[in-house]
Amino acid sequence: MSALSSDSKWSFLEKIGFRFSFIYFLLFIVLNNNGAYPFWVLIANYPTSLLHKFIPWLGEKILKLPEQITTFTNGSGDTTYDYVCIFMFSVVAVFGTLIWSFLDRNRSNYRKLYYWITVAIRFYVALMLINYGLVKVIKLQFPSPSFSRLLQPYGDSSPMGLAWTFLGFSKGYNLFIGIAEVSAGLLLFRRTMTAGAIITIMTTANVMAVNYFYDVPVKILSTHLFLMTLFLILKDLKPMFTFFFTGKTVSLSIIKQPTKPDEKSLKLFSIIMKALLIPYIIIFGIINLSKSQKVYGDGAPKPDLYGLFKINMFEKNGDTISTDLNNTERWRYLISERKGSVQIHNIDKSVNSYKSEIDTLKNELKLVSYKDSTDIMTINYKKTENEFTFETLYKNDTIKASGKILNKDNFILMNRGFNWANDYPFNR
Repeated sequence: MSALSSDSKWSFLEKIGFRFSFIYFLLFIVLNNNGAYPFWVLIANYPTSLLHKFIPWLGEKILKLPEQITTFTNGSGDTTYDYVCIFMFSVVAVFGTLIWSFLDRNRSNYRKLYYWITVAIRFYVALMLINYGLVKVIKLQFPSPSFSRLLQPYGDSSPMGLAWTFLGFSKGYNLFIGIAEVSAGLLLFRRTMTAGAIITIMTTANVMAVNYFYDVPVKILSTHLFLMTLFLILKDLKPMFTFFFTGKTVSLSIIKQPTKPDEKSLKLFSIIMKALLIPYIIIFGIINLSKSQKVYGDGAPKPDLYGLFKINMFEKNGDTISTDLNNTERWRYLISERKGSVQIHNIDKSVNSYKSEIDTLKNELKLVSYKDSTDIMTINYKKTENEFTFETLYKNDTIKASGKILNKDNFILMNRGFNWANDYPFNR
């Protein structure tokens, strides 16, 4: 498909492949925009509401799915709804290609349409990856391992949880992959599109691999970002193969804008749009993400009673409760890591989450269960730098507890640090 951007006559397969790609990618970008284009959600609001009615009908009546679709795209982009959407896009693209090929069979090429679909794809992929990259540069997508995650055995984590721990551990690696994704901004300019596509295809391939092999539910989006980047690089595939495998001199072509009487107006409009769009995406993206990072990221304020409280002694109604697994109501840890929230981990690995209020003058910690607003307890506490004691009346039971206060530096993962010299591998 190296002739795609030229005025020469395209082959039969090139025209078929382009027609399908044009219809399919256009449907995906318009109806599954994922917030790539600013304010697009306002434009797509009505079509999306129609899809929310049509896709469940399609799944139930035509595809005969065993369960009715009631869940739409959320934190997961790989819902049944999303897969049925992809099926619909594919079917429409196949039939659209057949009809288009019959009605327009004498067309020699689609250079002008090729230009416009590459504009849509370049901006979609670039803006999507800039957003993803900034979230990593600011280190918001992958937060540092929480106390709960540090306490969790590897075998009890999900593949996605393991990936999030791996990626969230290192600020440097977040910065590295963030810069690689932000480099997709090169796609916004025709002259640097091929360089941007080479970087982006490697970046999206890595993201796609993590999503597939660690069961991260963004497989559909990452796959399409990879395929769209591959579509952009196809025009230079032959000269790049020649350069890398034969050593012959080659030159890469630049996609030309459609020639029109008002070509200068088109160029001016393109310059103005980029001058407004790129600073908006980057500057406001950094500002908003920096604010969010201070609200719920690594920069979020810590509660006054911060720490991992490891309970060594637990007494209920005057009786000391051992760490026997049968003592399911015995507390193992109390975690106070986020302002306004506390977790109590029991000996049987169950976790109870509470809203919290701290009164440092009275040394009181008030907890209200997220699940049941009538489940309330007030803990009186005393603490030094490394030790604590708790006392509370909970469901007519007098509970006393004491133990050690730990921080993240007490875990090898967090205190190992970087070492240039290692006489022996430190692999634990």
